[in-house]
Amino acid sequence: MRPRGRPRGRAGGGRKRPGDTVYLHGTARSEQDRLSVMNDLLNAASLREMDLRGGERILDVGSGLAQFARAMARRTGPSGRVVAVERSREQIATAIRLARADGEEGLVELRQGQAPAVPLRKDEWGTFDVAHARFLLEHVPDPLTVVRAMVRAVRPGGRIVLQDDNHDTMRLYPKADGFERLWKAYMQTYQRLGNDPHVGHRLVSLLCAAGATPRRATWIFYGGCRGNRRFGAHVETLIGVLESARATIVEAGLLRDDQCAQGIEALRAWGRRPDAAMWFSFSWAEGLRP
Repeated sequence: MRPRGRPRGRAGGGRKRPGDTVYLHGTARSEQDRLSVMNDLLNAASLREMDLRGGERILDVGSGLAQFARAMARRTGPSGRVVAVERSREQIATAIRLARADGEEGLVELRQGQAPAVPLRKDEWGTFDVAHARFLLEHVPDPLTVVRAMVRAVRPGGRIVLQDDNHDTMRLYPKADGFERLWKAYMQTYQRLGNDPHVGHRLVSLLCAAGATPRRATWIFYGGCRGNRRFGAHVETLIGVLESARATIVEAGLLRDDQCAQGIEALRAWGRRPDAAMWFSFSWAEGLRP
């Protein structure tokens, strides 16, 4: 798995332009560790919904650590192909390290580039069977531009698969003191950046506006209860989300740092309750290029 520069004729990484991805959580090692755990918790469900049959040519936009891209590559098999696009050099470097550790260095072709200007060669447009993006559109001020590029990337009849957040679906019970206030402030940081924390509700509309024909919409559940053996990982990833956004929340004047700390500690204590339960869901929408 070697990173590729931008192919001739298309913009890729480099100087930031209006509309480019702004990732709230950064690329520190702690954030990469959180993303890796998230992949462990979600990839099986996401892969099930992808319903890959083998041999597909797949474009994965906003691939992060490329763990899901590698999962798709394993499923589509040696006759398929996965091109993974990621804007961050740090994420790409870690993706290569993780793939090498798993003996899968050649499984996916990684390219650096911004999602609104997918780095494809002229002869690659309109050739993919599937274009996929997960947890990307919430970080892009103009998600329609990204979805339009994904529609252009697939062949007629090709699939466009979108997975993204609806942050307003988060529910904890019993309530954790200070958490709801902190979660609301976290959602407001998206809006301060010009992004939409509820973009998951818009996925079908985005497919329509981009010229695709919507075919399916569903949910992927995230959460559980204290009795689940992986519940602790769910709680810790949620804490990691808030910790990585903490400085932005404070700098924006949405909460004081001590209020953030109170909400995070309340969440950690809540996670130890025997009756703690979390309900959260990600939106899934799939369309076809006419």
